[in-house]
Amino acid sequence: MVTKRAVIQNDAGIHVRPSGVIMQEASGYAGTIVLRTKSAEAPLESVIGLIALGLAPGDWVDVTVSGPDEERTCDALVELFERRYDFPPKTS
Repeated sequence: MVTKRAVIQNDAGIHVRPSGVIMQEASGYAGTIVLRTKSAEAPLESVIGLIALGLAPGDWVDVTVSGPDEERTCDALVELFERRYDFPPKTS
């Protein structure tokens, strides 16, 4: 089991689009991934569950990974939680 802390850097927090990127990395992982914040704990199983954590800029999240290649998986997820996403604005 590996646990590492990430501090949210994205100006808009972890909203739908960053959540999709994070879930893409986590999907299919053979072990378990659990997220813990100051007020909640949840398995990383769905975009909705991740968004429900309400991660805003400056918040922290502990990422715990248990299973194969857990160190690499945890490092990759921490990097995604700490990334400053630069999604282009949507145009009508």
